[in-house]
Amino acid sequence: MNESSAGSREPAVTTRIVLAPLDDTSTFKDRAYASLKDVIVSLNIYEQPGEVRLDERRLAQDLGISRTPVREAMAQLEREGFVRSVPRRGIYVVRKTKAEVIEMITAWAALESMAARLITQVATDAEIAELHDVFTKFENGSLHAKLDEYSEVNIEFHQTIIRKSKNGVLIDLAANLFTHMRMIRRKTITEQDRADRSIRDHINIIKALEARDTERAGDLVRDHALGLAEHVRRNADYLD
Repeated sequence: MNESSAGSREPAVTTRIVLAPLDDTSTFKDRAYASLKDVIVSLNIYEQPGEVRLDERRLAQDLGISRTPVREAMAQLEREGFVRSVPRRGIYVVRKTKAEVIEMITAWAALESMAARLITQVATDAEIAELHDVFTKFENGSLHAKLDEYSEVNIEFHQTIIRKSKNGVLIDLAANLFTHMRMIRRKTITEQDRADRSIRDHINIIKALEARDTERAGDLVRDHALGLAEHVRRNADYLD
């Protein structure tokens, strides 16, 4: 073949294979992590007698996957402080000490207080008004019959405060911290008269947000959280 014919050769035709998008792009490790974290958070670990040990082999069987993604999920949960690995003994769900819980609540107080301040500046009136809906089902003296339900509503209220700040960095910082805190909130809301006081505090917080009173909203949210820290300090001997 001469040079002129080679230069005029048509380019080769390449066939492109087209694939449909995957419905679920998460790995087995991601799914195992999400499943294990959900179970750990729902355990009510502070009401469990003794330690909770996790059997890697059995968990893999229950999930229908190999042990490798379970092991990888466990490693991530350990980095986040939800489980701890004890050499020659196994993996256990972490129970925070009283001092650790108080530190977490104190950090949360700072984050949520800033979130409340931001809400007064960036949230619409309609977005703030949505916070009222959290409490409508607890009017007319029906609170005490629904304490278990209120525990979840209380948690939803605080998560909503964070979200309505519309600050992505703050939301990310609070996410993992609150996963730890929801376990202790679930335990403490039924102690003494904390549910009644919690509702009163929340209503006052909403009023401050509606008034766009930045300083008062931040102070009320901070003091509400620090009140929980003080309750833990005085009463949560079961943490030690």
